[in-house]
Amino acid sequence: MTLDQVAVGETVRITKVGGEGELRCRLLDMGLIPKTVVKVQKVAPMGDPIEIHLRGYELTIRKEDAGKIEVQ
Repeated sequence: MTLDQVAVGETVRITKVGGEGELRCRLLDMGLIPKTVVKVQKVAPMGDPIEIHLRGYELTIRKEDAGKIEVQ
């Protein structure tokens, strides 16, 4: 399953961060690294972007980018 498929209020653990080049580096720099616990806080009315809570802060990412992050 990928992060964009997680329901609001659900908590998951990141297993793999996909993407290539700068996008992958940027996701890792934002703290989205394997074994990190993430909770989906909100989803915008049109489904994009997604607000997540991790490591004590809130982060908003595009649905397209969330689709590149595998979770369990």
